[in-house]
Amino acid sequence: MSDAELVLRSTRVITPEGTRAASVAVAVGKITAVLPYDAPVPETARLEDLGDHVLLPGLVDTHVHVNDPGRTEWEGFWTATRAAAAGGITTLVDMPLNSLPPTTTVAHLRTKQQVAADKAHIDVGFWGGALPDNVKDLRPLHEAGVFGFKAFLSPSGVDEFPHLERDPLARTMAEIAAFDGLLIVHAEDPHLLSCAPQRPGPRYADFLASRPRDAEDTAIARLIREAKALDARVHVLHLSSSDALPMIAEARAEGIRLTVETCPHYLTLTAEEVPDGASEFKCCPPIREAANQDLLWQALADGTIDCVVTDHSPSTADLKTDDFATAWGGISGLQLSLAAVWTEARRRGHGLEDVVRWMSARTSELVGLDDRKGAIAAGRDADFAVLAPDETFTVDPAALQHRNRVTAYAGRTLYGVVKSTWLRGQRIVADGEFTEPKGRLLTRTD
Repeated sequence: MSDAELVLRSTRVITPEGTRAASVAVAVGKITAVLPYDAPVPETARLEDLGDHVLLPGLVDTHVHVNDPGRTEWEGFWTATRAAAAGGITTLVDMPLNSLPPTTTVAHLRTKQQVAADKAHIDVGFWGGALPDNVKDLRPLHEAGVFGFKAFLSPSGVDEFPHLERDPLARTMAEIAAFDGLLIVHAEDPHLLSCAPQRPGPRYADFLASRPRDAEDTAIARLIREAKALDARVHVLHLSSSDALPMIAEARAEGIRLTVETCPHYLTLTAEEVPDGASEFKCCPPIREAANQDLLWQALADGTIDCVVTDHSPSTADLKTDDFATAWGGISGLQLSLAAVWTEARRRGHGLEDVVRWMSARTSELVGLDDRKGAIAAGRDADFAVLAPDETFTVDPAALQHRNRVTAYAGRTLYGVVKSTWLRGQRIVADGEFTEPKGRLLTRTD
């Protein structure tokens, strides 16, 4: 520890080997050692004694729609990264839509990076987008450092990001497989969606019927077949249908390179409790029934589902009308994701080590950042969240850092208060007070 500039000490430090009392030494933004709790602190180092608060690795959220530039009235890098930091997230990967332009060429990526550079309170990386007409742009984007490529199998909701039908999907997957890239997919079958009953109005039951489970299941089955044929790496985004779990488990057992995420809203909210007209609960795929949720938790526990990410997809309040058919579909969850998941996880008998695995370690692995992020271990970035896991708070939309303070969690009492968040050994938020932006732009090639 002789070169340490900072030592964080806690009776509960979550490490890859388990939770223990420890002193974590930091120098030049990196963790240099994880030592016994009572290890002597060099005179040159500053000691931060966290008492019994839990020190956990900063969360890595690989599914965030920042919408900047172009739809900055929906969200922006300044507000999104502040919200993330307030919730213990120290790295996010931005989706290629709903910004204008979408991240579908290297020039568009450079535009996005330029906008984000001086606004990021946490580290930010970028996904590229896969469209029917941009196969030629995929390798250049990969070489420019995007972490993979987002595609839709059904309409995305914005005209500038069309979905992939069967032949364009095959071409796209073949191209990405050729350089062993990662394709991440919104998997709902458009033909089954078009055949589902479409009843506009405020009833949540009608909206749920319009996005049936078999639309997800059929699309995922198609992805599995294509991935097997090409030996491609494929990631299923925001899984909500538990009916797909057996085929996912079977595919993985066969050695198909398939990973899967789900989201806090699918794990903590249920269709039975969504009020009619409350489109703050609308997302696609939809929040499903309690019995479905139980099976998602079981799949997290057994490893069939790899990770939990927010799919933070905000909009202006006026787009959240009381008609579920026309309201914007997206849940704003960056600031609350850790507390929401921890609240339900502890009720179901899971520990914080599980939450860290789902929301930090495995998300880091997904995007190849596991040599830098996702664990409190020597050599990793000194990114931390300090959590009081037994303290509660009631969600007040006015206290959120999101640009538009619309939330499905309003009025809920959640466990887990983030006391401070640290990025490369620097405290970036504590008790609601933020520093100036200190985030860096990350690329796959760093």
